[in-house]
Amino acid sequence: MAGNDLHRTRKATSSIVALVCLFLVSGPPAHAAQDVWTGINRIVAVGDVHGDFEQFVSVLRAAGVIDGSGKWIGGKTHLVQTGDVVDRGPDSRKAMDLLMTLEKQARKAGGQVHALIGNHEAMNVYGDLRYKNPAEYDAFRDRNSEKLRELFWQAYQEQLRTSSPEVKVDEAYRAKWEAEYPLGFVEQRQQFAPKGAYGKWIVGHNAAVRINDILFVHGGISPAYASTPLRQINDRIREELRDFAKLEGGMTMDDEGPLWYRGLMEGEEDPLRRHVETVLSNLGVTRIVVGHTTTGGALTPRFGGKVIGIDVGLSGVYGGPPACLVVEKGQFYAIHRGVKLELPLGPGADVAVYLKKAEALEPPGSTLKRALSLQEPNPIAK
Repeated sequence: MAGNDLHRTRKATSSIVALVCLFLVSGPPAHAAQDVWTGINRIVAVGDVHGDFEQFVSVLRAAGVIDGSGKWIGGKTHLVQTGDVVDRGPDSRKAMDLLMTLEKQARKAGGQVHALIGNHEAMNVYGDLRYKNPAEYDAFRDRNSEKLRELFWQAYQEQLRTSSPEVKVDEAYRAKWEAEYPLGFVEQRQQFAPKGAYGKWIVGHNAAVRINDILFVHGGISPAYASTPLRQINDRIREELRDFAKLEGGMTMDDEGPLWYRGLMEGEEDPLRRHVETVLSNLGVTRIVVGHTTTGGALTPRFGGKVIGIDVGLSGVYGGPPACLVVEKGQFYAIHRGVKLELPLGPGADVAVYLKKAEALEPPGSTLKRALSLQEPNPIAK
């Protein structure tokens, strides 16, 4: 099958998968999550995981929230994962399963796990699978996968006869189609549908959460949404992910929306200082913690520490270090390769000294060493 033919028929395929999901997966809508928390003494925040379960586990252990067997030992700690657990790497399902388990264990201990919606979680719900690692589908295969895909193929052909009757369906076409939709694909779509196990879990979460005087959000708050209340941000994104008809022109897919905006990490600081102050004032916080935009290999404060980027590229796809943010009784630290480093915040804070300490913990050729050799952050486009 020609590439153009396959591209032309993807829309029909998506509609069929959506229909399959509708009939095979059901359940009540998820309830809205609490989006403001106060009086929290300890917070651990981890950036983008992107399917690297082992690195995720190593960070959580270093931060003292899980033990060697993966059980919660964080007590009343609030763990924030700022989104993008999924895609790129092979073990997204394992990482999500761990978060689901830790949510229950943390609540019993008086703590909390906040798994925020990132752009990649949203994409998996509404079916944009451009960044899916082939192993991700394998994780959903079972003994019925062959039969289920055959049913999908039959339904696909029926749709194709109506939408693209000129397309020649032969053995070569079927082979190309199977490569495009491997075993486990239909099951993955079922589970990530808004009423599927993982889709419901994702849609039941927040896109942003305020803990004490800190806002945690995947991408950032752009000028377009500077005056939007926190609850409205979360409600709108949940609503759009439950009703795909509302995605077009909505907040979820907007490049300036909270899931996609990169300006707080990539934009020049001087033109954005007033905007940052506006966001802080409107949302009643003193700092904003974001993921989404890789930092070059270390937690990175900007705007005098009022914005902190925590997507260090910890996934093996990017080669960054296991690192996370820890806030203890108002003091900010980076746990970088298991070592606790004070994070320089405030006007005039010496970020260079902190970065040199982090660099000293890095192996030769690390992303941080390369970034510092260029004397500037080195974001990786995602």
